[in-house]
Amino acid sequence: MRGHAWNANVGHSEARPGAGKPFLIHLKESPLGQATTRITARSFRPGSADLNRLAALALPIVVVQVGMMTMGVVDSILLGHLSAADLAAGALGNMYFFGMAGLGMGTLYALDPIVAQAVGAGEQEGVARGLQRGLMLAVMISAVTSLGFLPAGHVFVLLGQPAEVVPRAAGYALASIPGVLPFFGFIVLRQTLQAMGRLRPIVITILLSNLLNFALAWALIFGHLGSPAMGAAGAAWASSLARWGMMLGLLGLSWRDLAPHLDHLRSEVLEFGPLLKMLWIGVPIGLQFQLEMGVFSVVALLMGRIGTQAIAAHQIAINIASLTFMVPLGVSGAAAVLVGQAVGAGDIAGARRGALAALLAGAGFMLVSGLTLTVLPGLLAGVYTRDPAVLSVAITLIPIAGVFQVFDGLQVVSIGVLRGVGDTRTPLLVNILGFWLIGLPVSLTLAFRAGLGAPGLWWGLVVGLILVAGFLVFRVAQRLSRGIGRIVVDQPAA
Repeated sequence: MRGHAWNANVGHSEARPGAGKPFLIHLKESPLGQATTRITARSFRPGSADLNRLAALALPIVVVQVGMMTMGVVDSILLGHLSAADLAAGALGNMYFFGMAGLGMGTLYALDPIVAQAVGAGEQEGVARGLQRGLMLAVMISAVTSLGFLPAGHVFVLLGQPAEVVPRAAGYALASIPGVLPFFGFIVLRQTLQAMGRLRPIVITILLSNLLNFALAWALIFGHLGSPAMGAAGAAWASSLARWGMMLGLLGLSWRDLAPHLDHLRSEVLEFGPLLKMLWIGVPIGLQFQLEMGVFSVVALLMGRIGTQAIAAHQIAINIASLTFMVPLGVSGAAAVLVGQAVGAGDIAGARRGALAALLAGAGFMLVSGLTLTVLPGLLAGVYTRDPAVLSVAITLIPIAGVFQVFDGLQVVSIGVLRGVGDTRTPLLVNILGFWLIGLPVSLTLAFRAGLGAPGLWWGLVVGLILVAGFLVFRVAQRLSRGIGRIVVDQPAA
């Protein structure tokens, strides 16, 4: 299926200025937009057409993001009804998986500006080269990443995690290894299809994969249908098998869209220079992912030092906050595509309007979700566990998650906008400053010196998110106030 129902003219560059221009503009300031576009408040103001384009692209991406997050939510709910130790082990194991995979995952997000700008310029060979290089990188990244799972048990011991949790969390990490390659392969296919505006196959794949994951997790965690009761490790095996289903299912459902870009190997794909340039764009995204996930992982580990109930409660609260985060994350992906396509087409005013529309949409949703988390913490926590000790801690953390929702939405949408224009290093630097140099020290001070415990760790995250959001929104306004040049990966043809 070609996914035309989801396109809403996204990816069609024939009517745009600059369509069909070669993919040859360097990553530097371009006179485009500076000489011909007058910068006024109106050039940033989105109209109904901009909002409709954003909605047409963002809504299915949000469905995909929520669907991917739902897999983890289902696993946490099932493990929470097994035992607090298994829930904590699943939290640590899942944290370890994304800690290992974050760098590679973000690196592959280089496909956002590369493919989206090629689509905006009407250069289909640029799309093909980006997709094929992405698949090559996925294989190489998978081989390196998989090795990082082998010492997981020793790492958990060194980090001082509870003795009852360590072997279960280590089993989760080892059972995640078979799912590494399809995880990265799925990301390459998904980012390429998003940039092309072909989202229907992704939505269908995610919905079917959720059903598969639930059935496998239910059987493997509790020992149903003749399976041994594997607890936390069973959840990881279910995720690994579901990830194979995701990659192969998406490849099959989108084959008509991808076949023209995979019909033969482009000789340029094997050149070292363009591959290095792609890494130059993608590695800062990966490092930013790694550091952002890392600060939340450090908080999870610090919760382990407080106790098993604290880490289980943290997992519940972060699971809920992560689920709402999927909406602005989806808007961020749409912003990267729309802004990237506008840059590729030479429509700088369109890039500005798309950016502001995305920021308003992300912040607006998170305002509503923040109020919900603040008002209904007991109801939400009760979905995950009946353990009174875990519930009492979770009820104190969920409202704090409600406080940082708007700032979380603003920062992630800003990152998507900056990724669309090819600015992948600013989010990395801001992340280091806001989360690691300011937010985390505040967490440590409030939790252990001020004696606030688990809530203190979370209030430090709030401080970090406020600072990161403020810096990134400022950078978006600054970056879009002047002309924007395209990024170049391949050298000009002779």
